[in-house]
Amino acid sequence: MDASAPFEVPAGLALDDAVALLADGRTATLLVEAAGVRPGDRVLVEAAAGGVGSLLVQLAARAGAQVIGVAGGVRKVDLLPGLGADLAADYRRPGWADQVRDAVGGVDVVFDGVGGPIARTAFELLDPGGRMVSFGLASGGWSPVSAEDAAARHVTLVRPDVPPARMRAYTDQVLAGAAAGQLRPLIGQRFPLERAADAHAAIEARATVGKTLLDVN
Repeated sequence: MDASAPFEVPAGLALDDAVALLADGRTATLLVEAAGVRPGDRVLVEAAAGGVGSLLVQLAARAGAQVIGVAGGVRKVDLLPGLGADLAADYRRPGWADQVRDAVGGVDVVFDGVGGPIARTAFELLDPGGRMVSFGLASGGWSPVSAEDAAARHVTLVRPDVPPARMRAYTDQVLAGAAAGQLRPLIGQRFPLERAADAHAAIEARATVGKTLLDVN
């Protein structure tokens, strides 16, 4: 390994929290910056109980946005208010988009971590001038929203292009923020290393929340 590659864990931050934040934290930080989240924005986060999604909820709330967290299933939805979501909805239930529209009207930003039909429905909640950024495909397929679709509705599809040095800076930033108590990873489940296959199966089945860790003795 390149001697410059490791990251120092700040004092006051547990090692397991640092591991949980390492990739997801920098991803969430760059997405919030790329989307230009501002105070008062109505921000919809899909897969809001996932590793990246749970951090997006916290970061958007901290930026002064009104956060709508959507996730699949009651167990996941119930976690979202504790992360800072002002509204939580279950995208497995019919009419979830109507619930969002009744509460906040349209939205200004969509963080799409699901893709597929959920991404399309979330896109249709965006007001003109809105921004949408896709970071995951929990449904098995990326967002079907095309550049032409976005242009027709005066929506920007944000596609971050971040150099490695900036990614490293994001990582340092998120670790420092967590050490200062400004951010916390959601570690949903742990598996011993010898059960790594079970961990993969649980993730593939979408039965996990937050970050999944392997414990190495």
